[in-house]
Amino acid sequence: MTRAGLPGIVVTHLPDLRYLSGFTGSSGALAVTRRAARLFTDGRYTAQAAEEVKAAQVEIVTSSPAVAAVQWLGAQSGVEFAGFDPARTTVAELARWKAALPSGLRRAFLSALAAPLVETLRQVKDEDELALIREAALVGCKLFEHILGFIRPGIREIEVAAELEHRARLLGAEGMSFETIVAAGARSALPHGRATGAPLPRRGFLTLDFGVILKGYCSDMTRTVHLGRPSEAERDTYLAVLEAQEAAIAAVTPGISCGEVDEAARSVLRKANLAEAFTHSTGHGVGLEIHEPPRIGAGQATRLLPGMVVTIEPGIYLAGRYGIRIEDMVTVSRTGAEVLTPSPKALIEL
Repeated sequence: MTRAGLPGIVVTHLPDLRYLSGFTGSSGALAVTRRAARLFTDGRYTAQAAEEVKAAQVEIVTSSPAVAAVQWLGAQSGVEFAGFDPARTTVAELARWKAALPSGLRRAFLSALAAPLVETLRQVKDEDELALIREAALVGCKLFEHILGFIRPGIREIEVAAELEHRARLLGAEGMSFETIVAAGARSALPHGRATGAPLPRRGFLTLDFGVILKGYCSDMTRTVHLGRPSEAERDTYLAVLEAQEAAIAAVTPGISCGEVDEAARSVLRKANLAEAFTHSTGHGVGLEIHEPPRIGAGQATRLLPGMVVTIEPGIYLAGRYGIRIEDMVTVSRTGAEVLTPSPKALIEL
């Protein structure tokens, strides 16, 4: 806040609240000055906030926690203005905040941040965070190992998703970090092919993209397997995607730009005449949210730093035929990349 010239800030994005204060409730706002921090929430969380929040004073309110936070900031000595994250604040919310302030503060007291403050801090994980993410990632690996013994032609995609999600709960997951993707045969060409009632074919690719939330932190991984024996062309295409994925992982080093990592994957697929079938970015950050900065995409200038956790997930999608995606979570170390999802990636035939 000092570097940004901010005498005060209001934080309303729940993952940011959890990161700064430990609060895990569904309703809250955090007001921070250079001298104090106060978390506002409602009566449902009286006991929970007292237990979870250690770095801020807790105040239980009957009105909107965000409005109470803004009013408190407006009353603090030396706080001429307060920043807020415009990417997390609706026009209607901002109007409510201004209306709750004294008339003399309504025009200029609330100032939109030029760049996210808390989200930027969250990009680099500390050792405690990395330990939790490693644990969540390994649960994902156990799920993949389990589901290989469950998959068979004729069962429905939603049955596969249900088995994954049930097993995740048994392994201690709080929930899935996103809607499980199970897409078989021609449906594997849909990058976000959520599970349907379609039966698994006797022959064809099956894409499994899933993750869990464990102690607040997310995991994410994708494996594509083949039901029956693949053709030579299918095998060659799979190997090209695998080569692209491993090239991008090898490119992950401190100081490299996210765009350069993306290009490492894309250049391999370009040589295999598959670049046009690669229709999304190579990866994204993972932490308290399943999608958070940085983005591993074409032209992205953000440079990787030790402690960042990102996915590496190139894929190709041939409409009406099949799709292949391979995804690992990696953390940037001081010398390169540590793969957090070490499940087998050689083509598995079921």
